[in-house]
Amino acid sequence: MLENWIELVLLFASAFLAATIIPAQSEIVLATMHIKNDYNAWVLVTIASAGNIMGSLVNLFLGYYLIKFQDKKWFPVNKKSLTRATNFYQKYGVWSLLFSWVPIIGDPLTVVSGVFRTPIYIFLILVSIAKTLRYISIVLII
Repeated sequence: MLENWIELVLLFASAFLAATIIPAQSEIVLATMHIKNDYNAWVLVTIASAGNIMGSLVNLFLGYYLIKFQDKKWFPVNKKSLTRATNFYQKYGVWSLLFSWVPIIGDPLTVVSGVFRTPIYIFLILVSIAKTLRYISIVLII
């Protein structure tokens, strides 16, 4: 029982980290756990989605409060990615958050949404749709 709990925490943690700029592969963790067939697919999707959405909230707050440090070496989003995401966000507005699941551009988009002061309820709705649909797709494909 404890082993199962630890695996679910690891799934949550990998999904959380994958939503930040820290490289993590939550899709592989989810797929492996689903193939193992020890867990209900919806439980896995829920835990992975919750972790990924919470990680995206970290990015939103980075954009809200820490964007003034974007030129510092330690800032987690490089200038090129931030510029690309800003252009995309300016072109498509909050709807661009539906692409928050996309590798390379998704994480910077969530930071940029903080820079543009996207209301948190809109952010949560759009990011939740995008992130959850990605995990559902992975489970259905496998």
